[in-house]
Amino acid sequence: MAGWTLGDIPWGRLDRSTVTPDILSLVKAASLVEANAADYRDYLHNVFAGDNRVCRAIEGWAAEEEQHGAALARWATLIDPAFSFETSFQAFITGYRIPIVSSSSVRGSRCAELIARCMVEIGTHSFYTALSQATNDPVLTCICRHIADDELAHFNLFYRHMRRYLETEKLGLFARFRVAVGRLAETDDDELAFAFYAANNLGEAYDCRFHGSLYHRAALAHYSASVVGQAARLFLLALNVSAGRIAGGVTAFFIYALMAAHRVRLATVLRLYGLSRSESRRGANSSTAAS
Repeated sequence: MAGWTLGDIPWGRLDRSTVTPDILSLVKAASLVEANAADYRDYLHNVFAGDNRVCRAIEGWAAEEEQHGAALARWATLIDPAFSFETSFQAFITGYRIPIVSSSSVRGSRCAELIARCMVEIGTHSFYTALSQATNDPVLTCICRHIADDELAHFNLFYRHMRRYLETEKLGLFARFRVAVGRLAETDDDELAFAFYAANNLGEAYDCRFHGSLYHRAALAHYSASVVGQAARLFLLALNVSAGRIAGGVTAFFIYALMAAHRVRLATVLRLYGLSRSESRRGANSSTAAS
């Protein structure tokens, strides 16, 4: 279990005046994703059946993830009492499920699965580090720092087992790179988009591209160069590549450039959606007037 509990959070220091709508929307969505660890726990137990070392680690990992969700949900509810975590979470797990019945990794092997898990932990460690730096609320800063530390420990946990499996599976560098990049590309799939929708936009029609763009626009605004640099070093480490100064710097540069380009694309997408919705409203108003 994590080295902290909800009782360690200084809830009395909450400063609502410092909280921006974007950060609140991100925390609401994150609380749903973190709380959904049970499905991933069951899936990973199926994938690593017979490997008691990994299965024991997965139990501790899932318990910590669920605690993350509880802390974030409590904070979000204190900021916005109208936020119903239970309602949003039920909508989320109804609308988005992973293939927990699979008896083998969707990545093709156990080693590849562990590389993918490392990518997830890099992403979450970076996200909560960025969020801890972006907020001025001392309570959210404390929560995010605790979670970021946990996610780095989770990375190290999966990395150690990845190294163990790499000795027998002999996954080449190109294959490792393909798994890593493939998992990172999945951040554009339904999970984060639907979590953002379920947490913030229930009642309107769900659109993966639109709600995903809203999520990523809010999230990417908070990443500093130092956060990206650390993520780059962990990325190379997960590939089992020496993360020297030059390699780390070049990787960080490319990641930062890709993030900047992605922000431009997101702005374009959201402008187009804004125009489309405005035109739809105008069309509906014209039809009403004509009738």
